[in-house]
Amino acid sequence: MTVKKAYRPLPSHQKPISQRYRVKKRNGKKNRVMMGLGLTLVSLMSAVGGALLAVTLSDSPILLHGKPNPHQEAVFSQDNAVEYKNLGIPELSRPVNILLLGIKVLTSDVGDQSSLMLQEELGYQALVNSFQGLSDTMLLLRFDPIQERLSVLSIPRDTKVYLQQYGTRKINHANEYGGPALTAMAVSELLGGVPVDRYVRVNIQGVEKLIDALGGVTVDVPKDMKYNDFSQHLYIDLKKGKQLLDGDKAVQFLRFRYDGYGDISRVQRQQMLMRSVVEQAMKPATIIKIPNILSVIKSHIDTNLTVKELMALGKFASQTDRSDVQMLMLPGDFNDPEEKVSYWLPNNRKITKLVQQHFDVSSSGSYDEGFQDYFSLRIAIQNNNLEDNTAAQEMLKSLRNAGYDRAYIRNSKLDTPSTTKIVAQSGDRAAANIVRATLGMGEVLVESTGVLYSDITIQIGEDWNNQILVDEEALTINGNDLSQN
Repeated sequence: MTVKKAYRPLPSHQKPISQRYRVKKRNGKKNRVMMGLGLTLVSLMSAVGGALLAVTLSDSPILLHGKPNPHQEAVFSQDNAVEYKNLGIPELSRPVNILLLGIKVLTSDVGDQSSLMLQEELGYQALVNSFQGLSDTMLLLRFDPIQERLSVLSIPRDTKVYLQQYGTRKINHANEYGGPALTAMAVSELLGGVPVDRYVRVNIQGVEKLIDALGGVTVDVPKDMKYNDFSQHLYIDLKKGKQLLDGDKAVQFLRFRYDGYGDISRVQRQQMLMRSVVEQAMKPATIIKIPNILSVIKSHIDTNLTVKELMALGKFASQTDRSDVQMLMLPGDFNDPEEKVSYWLPNNRKITKLVQQHFDVSSSGSYDEGFQDYFSLRIAIQNNNLEDNTAAQEMLKSLRNAGYDRAYIRNSKLDTPSTTKIVAQSGDRAAANIVRATLGMGEVLVESTGVLYSDITIQIGEDWNNQILVDEEALTINGNDLSQN
């Protein structure tokens, strides 16, 4: 049996397509903003730090709701993460891991007399401005000034974990039972010892107000979304296609989870919205309004970040190139649908690899860092043109000729981007770069918005469509009919 090597000279018919065909002029731009909603919130909060610089650079958390006890405080790092360099502006002195929790609390969750009376008066379960309920969204952000990159790890709310004193639970219960401290402990244990330095909690009302304060965000809604929950007055009604979403519709987009992959699809939509929020937040017209925006949402944010840390994080974020921002999802799989409770089951081997690659943590587990057979990659080609799959078939033929036998086509309803996107779905940038070299085009993105069980997802762009529009005679080079290869 012949073993394929990860690196080998390619025959002429396996060269990148851009080297084999005469192409028309490409009209796409390599311009994509890649950061997370958590990064946006941290950046917005850093504006408060800037405003307070003239007054104080204290170590007090200015947006802390409630006072944690010493045991809870001890969960988070006590080591200094800030230093002063140019012009005395705070900068990060070491990597910092920040836990971001999006909280949804209903009157029925709180259970106090006033909430129950409000629920009875309204006739439904209303949202409450609180931080004490289940976490709907969970992200771990790593700001790394040494590697000069930012990693955003999405942890599905249904992830199965063991919570001290409470037993086996979904990880979203951790905030309800023990707040950010218990959640941080659960996340650290889940990731094999990754430390959590600080936390940020924002409730769903804060997200809605943030989107409205930004003037809305443009999002490509992948399909029609329709769902009603009369007990919560939750009415989701979104149409497919690119559109401007206000705060209410953006929350609908985030909360919808009634499809084949449930919460996992919602994690992917969260990452889609993240990019749009940051793109809108970084517009000059928006930046000048940041202090006013923060004043609107500050009552919906709880964090133990200090003024100096907020400023250092904001400075780091503003200087981070989008190619150095990596959006990941916790590796795992669904449990048996016949079981009474649905869980996302962590894949410990893949988690070990992820944290070693992106969080610089040594673990008791291990993975093979030696030879990797890149030709065994599961490569999903997203076909956005359901009436004509010529472009997808040409790409599949090219990858198969190059040795990628596990490449396949998956139909998609997304709009066609201007530039082909090579999405490192499993977080392996090196593998994505090798696929890009094979194609001779495309933009590599480390995120989890591709086909769920793929290693690499290729979103065909207009640049690829332009490339295959060649004259018939260009398909023959040196007497070889490439169309037969």
